[in-house]
Amino acid sequence: MKGKLSGKTSARTNWDRVRKMSPAQIRRGIESDPDVRSTSPAFWANAKIVLPKPKQAITIRLDADLLEWFRNQKGYQTRINAVLRTYMDANGSVRRSR
Repeated sequence: MKGKLSGKTSARTNWDRVRKMSPAQIRRGIESDPDVRSTSPAFWANAKIVLPKPKQAITIRLDADLLEWFRNQKGYQTRINAVLRTYMDANGSVRRSR
């Protein structure tokens, strides 16, 4: 998530700035955020924790230039996974036997 810090857009949280804020300043910041939605105890009454399935480690051979391109991006393994998932979804996620 990107936030604004001193006029610059940053993908990182300025934790030093947050640590210096009082609880009242933090609360005002939350209340002024248009994306914040309050929840009630009823919302949480039937909430379930859903953990994602763990990823499986594999060995895969990729073209060097392709791997280099992905590695130049933050979270490149997650991106590769997302690209492959998008391809799978676009081509039917049903397993086909050979």
